[in-house]
Amino acid sequence: MNTNKHLISIVGPTAIGKTALSLKLAQHFKTEIISADSRQFYKDMTIGTAAPTPEELALAKHHFIHHLQVDDNYNVGAFEKDALLCLNTLFKTHDTVIMVGGSGLYVDAVTRGLDDFPEVDASIRTELNKRLETEGLEALQAQLKTLDPKSYAAIAIDNPHRVIRALEICIGTDKPYSSFLNKNKDSRPFKTITVGLTADRELIYERINQRVDIMVNQGLIEEVKQLKDKQHLNALNTVGYKEIFNYLNGEWTLDFAISEIKKNSRRFAKRQLTWFRRHENTIWFDYKTPIETIILALEKQLL
Repeated sequence: MNTNKHLISIVGPTAIGKTALSLKLAQHFKTEIISADSRQFYKDMTIGTAAPTPEELALAKHHFIHHLQVDDNYNVGAFEKDALLCLNTLFKTHDTVIMVGGSGLYVDAVTRGLDDFPEVDASIRTELNKRLETEGLEALQAQLKTLDPKSYAAIAIDNPHRVIRALEICIGTDKPYSSFLNKNKDSRPFKTITVGLTADRELIYERINQRVDIMVNQGLIEEVKQLKDKQHLNALNTVGYKEIFNYLNGEWTLDFAISEIKKNSRRFAKRQLTWFRRHENTIWFDYKTPIETIILALEKQLL
């Protein structure tokens, strides 16, 4: 490990202020930003993902923002590889790089490496996909809760792909999916300092509700409408888009769709905190902490 090179990873729940902090730190350390928000990778998904604005993007060079089309086949393994290559290049000219994002699996892929799962019979996934169609996601969620409560509490439980992935490992190996996590990780040629932003739960929920209202005012409905013919794609099976598709398809009223975005975003924030709090070395700050205090704490770590 080259201890002269540091990755500052900023984590925390949605709408807590990670983007604003990343920009201040990038300017202070005169460096660049890697996004580990798997929803901000895609072009045409700007408002619903709360991607940095053109003005924010101009304040520091960003990587992995809007570099993909929604129908591109991209996953966490590809991101791990691409992000490490990018870091390798950036560390040639910078001692410190900032990474920011709320996608826990993508953050861990860069900082810790991906988990090594055994091969399981492909027929298990086929069967689970059939059950998803016939019985619905809730039946699979209930099974996962029974087989692996730890994973049920931590993964994106509203994402059928994640639920099926965890279940197929549970069924195929007869062991919990979570038992394969954090084993045999590749070491990294840099040191990671993780900064977490948080607030009281009620305040987090209030900020989420406000953000959703802002997104709607900024044109979220119009953005989703442009993507309606691609609603089957995995990239669009995400909070803020799937609810508006239900409205556009005549299944829900607009008011109900917006209230569901708020509810699902709050649930997502709760899961994010569960995920990020697993890591003991994270330095947590209240979201209102002055930037000078955070920089001082980081400078001590960088010595």
